[in-house]
Order: sequence, then structure tokens, then C-alpha cells
Amino acid sequence: MNQIDPTTESRCETEAVPLPPTEVLLEWLRDMMLIREFEVRSMQAYQNRLAGGFLHVYNGQEAVAVGTIAAVNPDDPVITAYRDHGHALARGMKPEVGMAELFGRIGGCAKGKGGSMHFFDAEHHMYGGHGIVGAQVPLGAGLAFATKYRDEVIDGGASSHVTLCFMGDGAINQGAVHEAMNLAAVLELPVIFIVENNLYAMGTAVERCTAAGSHLIERARGYGMNAACLEGMDVLDVYRGMKPLVDRCRETSRPCWVDMRCYRFKGHSMSDPRKYRTHEEEEQWEDRDPIERLAAWLVDRDLLTGEAFKRLGKEIRSEIRQAVKWAEASPPPGMEELYHDVYAERWGPYTGTSMPEFLQRRRNDQEASGA
Repeated sequence: MNQIDPTTESRCETEAVPLPPTEVLLEWLRDMMLIREFEVRSMQAYQNRLAGGFLHVYNGQEAVAVGTIAAVNPDDPVITAYRDHGHALARGMKPEVGMAELFGRIGGCAKGKGGSMHFFDAEHHMYGGHGIVGAQVPLGAGLAFATKYRDEVIDGGASSHVTLCFMGDGAINQGAVHEAMNLAAVLELPVIFIVENNLYAMGTAVERCTAAGSHLIERARGYGMNAACLEGMDVLDVYRGMKPLVDRCRETSRPCWVDMRCYRFKGHSMSDPRKYRTHEEEEQWEDRDPIERLAAWLVDRDLLTGEAFKRLGKEIRSEIRQAVKWAEASPPPGMEELYHDVYAERWGPYTGTSMPEFLQRRRNDQEASGA
């Protein structure tokens, strides 16, 4: 079994970070349960050929997305790789919009043109979902540069945003990742590079494909970055580890690197037979299920009852079933969409671009409520 044994010097001090109120912790539980159920239904839809292409589910890693995003502000940019459903849902995307994107329907977040690996929600500052390994990392540095330039140059103030840039452990050997890290350090960009280290780059253990694979934070130190190794299977640990890093990044406008140790309960994608790891290893990690751990923590402190936990699960299952029905009812994009969203403006046979349906509906709702 792959061992998680970060050195003492790479651990973050987390006990001093206060936790938010009970209602927020319950919301974290709900968010993780929503992500898990979304993924379960995604797998079923894929098997029933409602969704095509590739499907990379997030089961087991829910605490990473929920805990890290909870540590930043709503207008801080978030960008990730192709295992992106959990981040989008944690950022506020409606499950029916994500499911419609999986199904290739016009009601999806990218009008059904992006699929599983391209979940975008610009109004929630969720900038994808990127299918090319490591390609989102330079974009993450670019987002941090954009916010810093706007804060300091255009608005004439101080840098006040933090960008979260997620990647898998298999991405860290891409050249573009190191170029982005170098630029982030040289330009002092407020970005936190989060390696969702689930111990396998597709089907290859990190120790077999990455030099010093058990000490990834040494790479960050080579660029003069602040670095930490965090436990990613407990949302409380994730939040308490991330909050001081986010606060420091916001204050100093300097980049940070996080080795976030976690585990995916399913394969790399739906076509993965998982023969590279044992059932015993999988069972040991499943015993550390982040949803069960938070629920048990809340129950032990009389903040949640077993019956309330069951009711919540039933409510979420119903919500996701409705999301599937909504997505199935959304029509596929028309043939005219082949000429749409290619360029921002009209050019030749190309008709420019427009806002996806879900963003237009959100705008209409906001205007109707006077927000």
C-alpha cells in the first residue's frame, strides 16, 4: 500500500484555526454528499450511454474541493484539470447544469460542447475543467496575474485575490507546470498550486514516475515558494490547513504549493480496470471516507443525528434524480451551434458567441429579485 507519511517540517499547524459555525459544517457535509451522489449518477448515465467521451469521477476526493474552496472568497478564481465535477459543484454550479453538460445538451454549462472535462461557471469564478494534462497551470498563473494587475494597477489598490490552481500528481512533470511556477515566483503572483496527490498518475504509482515522489514540496522550495503537505481525506483538516495559507498568500501576494494527499475510490476513468492496486489498499482508504468522517465528527458532538444524516442523503438523492431528468429533457445543440462560439464576434460564417442558458437564467433571476 502507498503510505502517507509527510515529514514533520512539511505539516501545517492547523489546530489554532477556528472552525466556522455548525450550519457551515453541515453545508460542507451536504456539498460532499451532493458531489458523491452526482458522481454515482454520472457513472450510471455513462454506462447507459447518456454521457459520452471520457468520465473521471471524484469519489473519495470530495473533502479537497469543499475544504479548499471554503477557505477562499467567492470572487477568487478557481481552475482545475479534467476531474472537475466536484470543484464546479463546490463552487456553486447547479447539478442539473453539470449533468446536462455531461449529456451533451444545450442546457449544460458549456452548451453541451465541453462535456465532462470542461465544467465552466464564470459568474462563480470557476474557470474549468481542462482536458490537457497540466495545461490549466499556466492559465492559473495568468488568472492570478490578471487579478493582481486589476487590483494594483487598474484599481490602484493592493492585491486582494487568491487563485486556486488544482492539478493531479501526474501533471507535475509537465514542462509548462515548471514554467508557470517560475513565473509565479518571479512575478510574485497570488496563486496556490494544489496537487491533488491521489498517489497514482493514471495507473502508475507516483513513486515510479516522479523523482522524489514522496517529497513533492521540495519542488516548490526550488522556486522559493511557501509549501505544505496536507491531509486531504478530512474536510476539517483541509480547511484548517488551507486557511492560513490562503490568508498568507492574500497578504503577501506570493505563490504557494500544496501537496494534498488524498485517494480516488474509483479508477482513473470509467475504462480503468484498477489492476495496479489491491482490494486491500482500496478498502483501507475507503475506511477513511471523508463524508463518513465529517458525519461521525458531527454526531459525536451532538451537532447531527443519524436520522438527520439519513434524511439528508434521501434529499440529495432526490435532487440528483431530478437533475438527471432535467438534463435528459434539455435538447441537444442544433447544427447551427457548429458555427457559434468559435469567435467572440461575428466573422464570415461564424456567428459570434452568447451566454449559456444557465447564466442567462441566473441573470434574469437576479434582475427579477433586484439583486
